[in-house]
Amino acid sequence: MHPPTRPAPRAEGAAAPWHKRALEGLAHLPQALSLVWRSSPAATVALAGFTLALAALPVAMAYAGKRIIDAITARDRDGALAWVLAELGAAALQLGLQRGQGLVRALLGARLAIDINVSILEKALTLDLAHFEDPTTYDLLTRARREASSRPLQAVLDVFHLVQNVLSFAGYAAVLAALGPWVLVALVAAAVPATVAEMRFSAQGFRLRNWRSPEARKLNYLEYVLANDAHAKEVKLFGLGPLLLGRFRELGERFYRDDRDLARRRALWGGLLGLASALVLYGCYASMALRAAAGALTLGNVTLYMVALRQGQQSFQSALGAVGAMFENGLYLSNLAQFMALAPANGLAAARAPGGDGAPDGRALAARAAPGEKGVRFENVSFRYPGREGWALREVSFFVPAGQSLALVGHNGAGKTTIIKLLTGLYEPDEGRVLVDGREVADWGREALHARVGVVFQDFNRYQFTVRENVGFGDVVRLDDAERLGRAVERGGASPVVGALPQGLETQLGKWFREGVELSGGQWQAVALARSFMREGADILVLDEPTAALDAQAEHAVFERFRALTQGRTTFLISHRFPTVRMADRILVLDGGRIVEEGTHDSLVAAGGRYAQLFSLQARGYA
Repeated sequence: MHPPTRPAPRAEGAAAPWHKRALEGLAHLPQALSLVWRSSPAATVALAGFTLALAALPVAMAYAGKRIIDAITARDRDGALAWVLAELGAAALQLGLQRGQGLVRALLGARLAIDINVSILEKALTLDLAHFEDPTTYDLLTRARREASSRPLQAVLDVFHLVQNVLSFAGYAAVLAALGPWVLVALVAAAVPATVAEMRFSAQGFRLRNWRSPEARKLNYLEYVLANDAHAKEVKLFGLGPLLLGRFRELGERFYRDDRDLARRRALWGGLLGLASALVLYGCYASMALRAAAGALTLGNVTLYMVALRQGQQSFQSALGAVGAMFENGLYLSNLAQFMALAPANGLAAARAPGGDGAPDGRALAARAAPGEKGVRFENVSFRYPGREGWALREVSFFVPAGQSLALVGHNGAGKTTIIKLLTGLYEPDEGRVLVDGREVADWGREALHARVGVVFQDFNRYQFTVRENVGFGDVVRLDDAERLGRAVERGGASPVVGALPQGLETQLGKWFREGVELSGGQWQAVALARSFMREGADILVLDEPTAALDAQAEHAVFERFRALTQGRTTFLISHRFPTVRMADRILVLDGGRIVEEGTHDSLVAAGGRYAQLFSLQARGYA
């Protein structure tokens, strides 16, 4: 099974109505609350406490201001001083609560960012190779990681902010009720349109960022190529800089134009609706001024009502703004929810691994397998990569008895590496079956199957870690086993490499970190070969172009030990070098995803077919 492909983005005119998008966004708030609570229940409770306390203080301070003015007009010095001190105490308490709230928010944000990113990476480890080779899924991962560190906490803070401002507004509303209900109606009517407009613009901004994820990834890639040491040589020698920089600038300008247009519309409508809100506020001010001038209101009440009007309007607008922010953050949380909901595409990823503290031993697992056929069998296997119409493999059948070696030969794209991906469970066949010792690959479970396989891919990883880790990653449970590390280094032909390094196995490799030592291609490949031999219990060995970057002498040294290294192991060998290929017990020749020839080196040469032609061409190249 392949992961489902994402439907093409809808045109903006066909987008869901903003109110439906709002409901979709708000639906993710419970998930955000759950994430924040799991990260730190104590901090969440503290944040709620600070919020409730801060909601009550502004109204209390406004009332203290009224009493100060009343005491002044009554020439009550003691009363004025007492209320000034009361307001000072409230202000000091407010400052302390705000500092405490900020501290808790910062600590909770840092804790949550780590926890959510760990969850994302844990989820990524459960996904299949097909997910990582699918641009749609990769875009989803990128969007989830981009927003993960801030959006959940911000969504929860918006909830607290909403509660705080609703409570504050309720207090101010109780004060303003004395002026008549028309004041409250006017404040609400002036604030709602601006919030609705802001929510619509938030939805447009979300769609804009989501739809251009592939282009954003291209922009990041162009920046990576232009500023990364791995590409610097070709960029300079081939004069690629101006071309790639031009593409970067063009794409960046397109992003800028989109953002500019949205920002302009947002600013225009925000300004107009904000002006309308201000007109309502000052209309209320004018009404109070006229009533005060007529002697209907005391100076203290005027002061209280003016503060209540301004602060009440701000509280209500802030409450509506919190709703809009909750909606916007909820939309971005949907990216995280979509990513976390991804299911493994093949049965191997979902299969339970054997229990136990240590890694299973491949040969022990093979010995405990059910009696019957021993070896690897492909049975009428057909496969095509997700999103492609052509078959990578078509009706491929063969059997490799346990302990024998099989070489796969063919031009690039013939299907050689695809066979290895199916054997190791990185993909499942669309048709047919792949069996190891009579059991389908998916039935083995991830850890059990991978414990049986030692592999070196042509595009092996160059980890920016120490030599010890680069080799030991072949069997992480035995990363500190010095004897096994030494044997793996020797078998992989990496002893000269390690011996020449300043700190031996503890030498930092690569140039990403301080004191790192860069290796040549052949040296890196020797280290990768050593990594494959760390898994001594593996009874199936896969070598995909294992000596492609080695010089002739190093290659000869590796294959002098080839038969000893593969003794008793089922071995799959992919190579374009026929001196290597001819060492295998049997050879399969692939073309267009099908097996076109099969036999030993001598029999295939004698047959005069495809293999003989390739062998003759290579032999003439060395003549």
